[in-house]
Amino acid sequence: MNKQLTIALVAHDRRKADMVEWALHNAETLSQHKLVCTGTTGGLIQEAFENKSIAADITRVNSGPMGGDAEIAAMVVKHQIDLAIFLIDDLNPQPHEADIQMLLRQCRVHNVPIACNRYSADLMITSTLWDNPTYQPTEPKYVVFERK
Repeated sequence: MNKQLTIALVAHDRRKADMVEWALHNAETLSQHKLVCTGTTGGLIQEAFENKSIAADITRVNSGPMGGDAEIAAMVVKHQIDLAIFLIDDLNPQPHEADIQMLLRQCRVHNVPIACNRYSADLMITSTLWDNPTYQPTEPKYVVFERK
């Protein structure tokens, strides 16, 4: 991939090991992009990369419960995020559920691809569309469809 992206990486506590493993598996690709991570997730990825001598541009925002999900959602609204990977713990309730839903909603509203599992993350990060100069994603249309 030639285009440099800004990629958000977020993982709930019980998915952090999964995220670190995924990031290491994709370290060669991720190291070519700007990463924005929630606090603890970013720290774990940074440590894992340093242990493998992988240089990466990682910016850490607050942890999710302390507003990190909301910070990343605001970056999505400002068109500062190209791709989001959010490994969600669907088996346990989260105290900041409203922020989680806001981040997911803003990605949908602003047409930012968001992967919520490793398989979709792999598909999105390896897509050839990132470097296709003729591909332009269309803006979402929020209109009532009328049948003719």
